[in-house]
Amino acid sequence: MTMSQHASGYQILKFDDGDLLSITDQVASEEPLQITVDGTPVAVVMRTLGDDADLVAGFLLTEGLVDSLDDLVRIDLDRAKNHVYVFLAEHVVLDHARLSRNLFSASSCGICGKASIEAIHQHAPPIDSDLTVAAELLLSLPSRLRSAQDVFDYTGGLHAAALVAESGEILILREDVGRHNAIDKVIGWAAGKKIDLSRTIIQVSGRVSFEVMQKALVARIPVVSAISAPSSLAVEFARESGQTLVGFLRPPTFNVYAGPERISRGT
Repeated sequence: MTMSQHASGYQILKFDDGDLLSITDQVASEEPLQITVDGTPVAVVMRTLGDDADLVAGFLLTEGLVDSLDDLVRIDLDRAKNHVYVFLAEHVVLDHARLSRNLFSASSCGICGKASIEAIHQHAPPIDSDLTVAAELLLSLPSRLRSAQDVFDYTGGLHAAALVAESGEILILREDVGRHNAIDKVIGWAAGKKIDLSRTIIQVSGRVSFEVMQKALVARIPVVSAISAPSSLAVEFARESGQTLVGFLRPPTFNVYAGPERISRGT
């Protein structure tokens, strides 16, 4: 995927020191992707082009529509039509009731709460992990994340998610106009590589919503760290799900909203 496919150039006017200047500005690409599973339309996601198979795999996993990539026979992508066709293994039946619940449990709809958290825990129980993360490692992540954001450098308009090993190695980083998409791309990639996510951290460039914590829980990622703020429901969900939630990670400080036992002050 070339940079020109991640961004589009537009002729714009820039106001600078009293003058209007004509310049070419690069804007991050955003296109719809229709996801159809065994003939059933499941979702339309607005995404940045690239890593579509990882995005779809991560989406199906984190939304609880499949339990593992073994449930998938194949993923066929029609890039010309922005349509992806997913075919499930014979033993897998698409749970339409779960699909309906997921569609109505988006954080933007305003109905998430105790009932939603309890329903998610029936599918993904709280995390019990002895993983510990050094504060110094967390403090190093914002600059490392930023330096790896190639498309952000080009457009200034993308979210990023990075999967980090407990050693501090960045295993993968993905960018997208939607922060949830970036997370799904990372998780889909990791699932394909059969990485043990229970020993990882996910670092995100934006704020943390209920959905971000939900996706991390289903993937069994114990630590979520963000440069920006969490929502109140994200904090509540993290505390009830045994997750560690770090926000406002802006060296030399950060806030720990849940799971402080996993943060160590040693190196």
